[in-house]
Amino acid sequence: MLRWRRRLHSTRMGRFGVKIAVALIGTLVIAVGVVLLPLPGPGWVIILGGLAILALEFHWAKRLLHFTREQLLRWTRLVREGSWLVRIVSVGGLLLVVGGALLLSLRMLA
Repeated sequence: MLRWRRRLHSTRMGRFGVKIAVALIGTLVIAVGVVLLPLPGPGWVIILGGLAILALEFHWAKRLLHFTREQLLRWTRLVREGSWLVRIVSVGGLLLVVGGALLLSLRMLA
């Protein structure tokens, strides 16, 4: 742990302040990611980054981040080791979602 963080955690008010700051910053990053979801871009990556920020201070966020990472690894393993049919359906579904998001964002901009 960094020295300044350890010093902040040494008092009750400091721990509370750090929790509040982490909660605000993490929630703000997640909100930006949610706003970016319908647009083509890294919406989910930003949401996971916000969750990682929250996981610095909150145990529930750490568990949720671990669960999400496990599911993502499980899905990639399924696609990588699956049959050609699984791969085609997965890529096709991904292209449909990306295409739908692109159409939605174009309609929102028009």
